[in-house]
Formats: sequence, structure tokens, C-alpha cells
Amino acid sequence: MEEFYRRLVSAMPVLEFVGANLIIAAVIFVLGWSASSFAGRAVRKLAARSSRIDVTVVPMAYALTVWSIRIFVLIAVLARLGVQTASIIAMLGAAGLAIGLALQGTLQNIAAGIMLLALRPLRAGESVSVVGKADGSVEEVGLFLSRFRQADGTYITLPNSMVWGNPIVNYSRNATRRLDFEVSVRYGDDVEKAIAELEKMIAANKLALSDPKPQVMVCRYGDSTATVNVRVWALAGNYADLSSDLYRTALDVLQRAGMRPPIPLQEVRQAAADKAV
Repeated sequence: MEEFYRRLVSAMPVLEFVGANLIIAAVIFVLGWSASSFAGRAVRKLAARSSRIDVTVVPMAYALTVWSIRIFVLIAVLARLGVQTASIIAMLGAAGLAIGLALQGTLQNIAAGIMLLALRPLRAGESVSVVGKADGSVEEVGLFLSRFRQADGTYITLPNSMVWGNPIVNYSRNATRRLDFEVSVRYGDDVEKAIAELEKMIAANKLALSDPKPQVMVCRYGDSTATVNVRVWALAGNYADLSSDLYRTALDVLQRAGMRPPIPLQEVRQAAADKAV
């Protein structure tokens, strides 16, 4: 028993040293982890207050800020515990190379996300179409994934490499958009009168812009109808409402003006010789 006490007393300095290091390492870990979360929230608040910062950048900036601090905190904790951090850093470098080769697709997503944030073909809140992949409003461009809210209320998430690697149609970037639609006028009806009635319909619609000037013109002749093309500009936010209004009222306007419904017709003639027989 006395031997045990002697060994315990002789080991007290070592135990005190290890205990103190453990306590200091725990304090560094807790404070560093809390500081990383605080710094991330600060980045979000600064971004929300500044009108110059695109909200699309915020999620990636938050993640980079938080995890950069946390990596340094973990290295500091290990160094305090007596671990040789130089060897760990070298080992992390080798592991990073191996992981990079194994996760080439993931790294492509990160690179694509950086390119999306740098060149900004889309931003949060804009209405876009990633051709062949998704249509909707941009909710977030993250470090790996981009998230969109579709017109039916559902969310779709795409890898950044898929967004970057496909054509992107941005419906919100310009202040105005042009609506093109076609109306058919049967042969025998007054085409000029139809054009005049359509021009009056556009002029009466408050959502249609007068500058650029709307255009109504004959663009094609079919088997039984002449096709009239209508081109009218609207604010990007009013495009859907204007489209709905004009599509709903165009045929009614022409019918009230005496135009016949554009039903496809085919004329069949019988030869005189056949009639004699």
C-alpha cells in the first residue's frame, strides 16, 4: 500500500500536467467552436445589412468561415495535447489527395459552385431555367448543391456541376420581357380589322408597355388561316399576368369584331366527269 502511495505521489506532477492540458484543450475547443458559430452568424448579419452583397454568396461564405476556424481549433487542441501537428498536417495532405481523387465529382461541384458565385449567371430570388434539368426560383447556391423552388411549390436540388454544365435561361435578370403569341384569322375575314382590334386590346391592357412599341403583323399563311403574330413588352414581374390576360381575351375580341372561329377547313372538289357518271 505504501508503495502505491509513493508511486501515486511521484506521478502527481505528470497527472497535474496532463489534467491541466486536458482542461486547457477542452476550453480551447469549446471557445473555438463557439467562436466559429459566432463568426458565421456575424457574416450572415453583415451580409443581410449590406445591399452590395448578393444573398446567393451568404451560405457558402458562412460555411467557409465556420469550418476554417474549426479546423484551426482542432489543430490547436491536438497541439496542446502534445500531438505532433506537423505529421498530422502532412497526413491530412496525403489524405486530402486520396480523398480528392476518390471524390472528383464532389470537387467538381465545389469548383462549379465557386464559378456560379463568381460569374453569377443566377442569383437567389431570380426565376431561371436550367435547360433540361429544372425551372423555378433560385433559393440557394451552396458549396455542393443548388436549390430551386418550382412553380408547383416543390423544391428540386441539383449538383452545382449539373447547373454549371447546362445552359441557364434567366427570366428575371432584365427589367422587361417580350411576349410573343399568335392568332389565326380565317380567309375571307378582314385581316387589317383583326390587326386593329388586337392593337386596341393591347393598348387597353395596363400591364402592356408602350415603349418598346407593340407589334402586330401577319407572319404566316396556312391552309385555311392567316397567322397574326403579336409582340408586346412587359415588366418581368408582370409577364405571366399579361400573358394570361392576352391569351384569354384575344379570341373574344376578334369574335366580337365579327371574325369567325379559326377552325381548320378543307375544301373538297369533285371533277365534272365524275358528276356526269
